[in-house]
Amino acid sequence: MISCKRISVLGSLCSSVTPVVNNQKSPTPGDTEDQREDCGVYTIQVDPLLHHTAHRPWPLPSGPWVMKQVWHDLLFAHWPLPAEQIRPLVPPQLPLDTFDSQAWVGVIPFWMSGVRARGIPPLPGLSRFPELNLRTYVTYGGKPGVYFFSLDAANLPAVWAARRFYHLPYFDAEMKVVRQNGPTITYSSSRRKSSAEFRAVYLPTQPVHLSQKRSLEHWFTERYCLYTVHQNQVYRCQIHHLPWPLQDAEAGILQNTVASAAGIKLPDSPPVVQFAERLEVLIWPVRRIE
Repeated sequence: MISCKRISVLGSLCSSVTPVVNNQKSPTPGDTEDQREDCGVYTIQVDPLLHHTAHRPWPLPSGPWVMKQVWHDLLFAHWPLPAEQIRPLVPPQLPLDTFDSQAWVGVIPFWMSGVRARGIPPLPGLSRFPELNLRTYVTYGGKPGVYFFSLDAANLPAVWAARRFYHLPYFDAEMKVVRQNGPTITYSSSRRKSSAEFRAVYLPTQPVHLSQKRSLEHWFTERYCLYTVHQNQVYRCQIHHLPWPLQDAEAGILQNTVASAAGIKLPDSPPVVQFAERLEVLIWPVRRIE
C-alpha cells in the first residue's frame, strides 16, 4: 500500500480541485499548488472564478491573487458631469474615461463578507463590514478602470491597510446596513473626524440581467482594475469576477455629502441606478506601472 503525505499547501481554501497526473499541466494564473509526496500526483487548486474568463477585456493578471471578497447589496448611483469639471480632481497622469463625451461620478454603497487574504480563512471581526465609495472612470495603457475620490469603511484595520499598502483614500466611518421588507436596503454612513454622510433606501425592481456591450451600464461596471497615484507614480490593482448580475433599481437618496467633501457638486437630477445582490471578487497586488 502506498501512502500519500501532504508536504505543502499554498494559497486559498477553495472548493474546486483539478487533478493533474505527472505534472503535465501548467498552472493557470491564480492557481495554488498542493504537492503529494510518493504518489506521483501533482494537483492544482483553482478558485472556481478562474474557470470563467471569456468575458474579460484582457487576460488574467500574472502571478497569484492575494485577497478574496464577497460584495453584497450594491447600489450603483451615477451622475453625468462635464469632463472639465472632473479633470482637475483627477491626477494628471490618468486620462479621464468618458461616455458620450461626459464624465460620470458614482456613489456605490454596499457591504462585504468573506474578506480574507489568500491561504487564510476569514477572521472574525475583520471579514464583514460596509463600504461606500465615490468614484469616476479613467483609462491607462488601454485598460479602463476606476479612480476613487474616497472610500468609507466601518473597519479601522482595513482602512489602515488599504491606505498603507494600496495607497487608496480610505476613511473610517460609522455605518449601518439593514435589509427590511424583503429586498429593501436601508443604508447609512457617517465619516468619523470629518463631515461626509450618506443615507439612502434602495431596492431592485426587475430580474437579473447581464449588461450589453457598449451600453452605459456595461461601461460603468465591467472594469477589472483600479488606479491610484502615489508620489507621482501610477499604480494599478487588477481584479477578477464574473459578469455583473445587474438589476434595475429604485433609490431614495436622503443625504449625500460625500461628493461635496471631495469638491464635487453633483447635479440636481436623479442618478442613473442599478443594483447587484452579490458578487465574488479576487484581488491581485497593487503594482506600479513603469
